[in-house]
Amino acid sequence: MKYFVSACLMGKKCKYNGGDNYDPFLESLLKDDEVILICPETEGGLPVPRNPVELNGNKSLDREGNDYTSFFSKGVEIVVEKAEKEQPDAFILQPRSPSCGYGFIYDGTFSKTLIEGNGLLGQKLLEKGYKIYNPSTYKDENNQSITSLTIDRESK
Repeated sequence: MKYFVSACLMGKKCKYNGGDNYDPFLESLLKDDEVILICPETEGGLPVPRNPVELNGNKSLDREGNDYTSFFSKGVEIVVEKAEKEQPDAFILQPRSPSCGYGFIYDGTFSKTLIEGNGLLGQKLLEKGYKIYNPSTYKDENNQSITSLTIDRESK
C-alpha cells in the first residue's frame, strides 16, 4: 500500500522546534509499504526551527500574532497536488498539528488545550475524501497495534 506520512513521525527533524515525533512502531508497521514523507509547513516555505503556530479561526498565528497562513495554505496546496498525482491509499498525520492535525488540535491560545478539530491539511483531505489515520488510531493504551492499518493490509 502507499501512504503519505507526516515526515516528523518518521524521524525527519521538521518540527517547529527542530525536533521530530519519531515513531518506531509506525516505521516497523510500514516497512513493507511505499511511504512518501510530507510536511506541509516546510513544503510551504517555513524554516526549521520556527515559532510555534496554532490555528485561530481561519488564521495560522504564532504567539505574537504573526500571520503564517499563506505558508500553511501553500504547503497544503503542494501536498494535495502530490496526492492527486500519487494517489495514496491513506494519510498518516501527526495529531494536534495546525497543519496535519486530525481529530484534535490546539485551541489557538498556546495553553496546550486541545479541542476537536483538524489542521488545515487534515481538513482539506477530509473534504477530498482521503482516508486519514493518526497515531491514536493505530495504537491502544499499551502501545499495541489494534488498527485499521493492519486490517487494511490484510484485506489487500
